[in-house]
Amino acid sequence: MSLVLAAAPRRVLPALSAAVVVTGLALSAWHAYDPTTWLLETVWALVGLPLVVLTWRRFPLTGLLCGLLAVHALVLALGGHYTYARVPLGDWVRDAFGLDRNPYDRFGHLMQGFVPAILVRELLSRTSPLRGSRWLAPLTVCACLAFSALFEMFEWAAAVIGGQAADAFLATQGDVWDTQWDMFCALIGATVSVLVLGRLHDRQLAALDR
Repeated sequence: MSLVLAAAPRRVLPALSAAVVVTGLALSAWHAYDPTTWLLETVWALVGLPLVVLTWRRFPLTGLLCGLLAVHALVLALGGHYTYARVPLGDWVRDAFGLDRNPYDRFGHLMQGFVPAILVRELLSRTSPLRGSRWLAPLTVCACLAFSALFEMFEWAAAVIGGQAADAFLATQGDVWDTQWDMFCALIGATVSVLVLGRLHDRQLAALDR
C-alpha cells in the first residue's frame, strides 16, 4: 500500500503537467497577435510534449523536470500569444522599474537556460558515465549555452528569410546587443539552475532508480 501511495505523485504529476501545457497552448493560440510568431515561439513545446508522452514508458522523467518543462511551455505560450515585446506583464515590470524595454524576452532567455539545464543534467546522468562526476555541472552549462547559440542562429535565419515580418519573433526592441544579452541570460539561468536545484535533482534521480 505504501508503495502505491509513494508512486501516485509520480503518476499524477506528468498527467497534470501535460494537461496544463495543452490548455496553455490552446489558450495562447486563440486570437494570437501573430499566428506565425506563435508557431515559431511554441514549436519547442508542440514537438516536446508528444516526444515526452511517446517515450514515457521507456524513459520516465523526474517530477522536478516535468514541472519545469510545464512552466517553460507556459512561458513560451504567453510570449507566443502576445509576442515577447508586447507581453503585458513585461510592460508592467518595465513601467514599475523605469526600464527602457519590455524585459519579458530577457526572462524567456533566463528560462531557456534554467529549464534545459535540468533536462540536460537528467539525460547525462541517466545515459552517460557522468553521474556524480565533477564534469557534470560544467558540461551541462556548456550544453545549454550551445543550445542558446543555436537558437540565436535560428532567429538569424528567420530574420534573413522573413525580413521585417520576423521582427515580432526576434523581439530585439532596437537593442544591437540583443543576441549577446540573450546568450548571457541563458548562461546565468543554467548556472543558477545547476547550483540551486542540483541536490534536489539528485534525490529525485535516486528515487527514480528505485
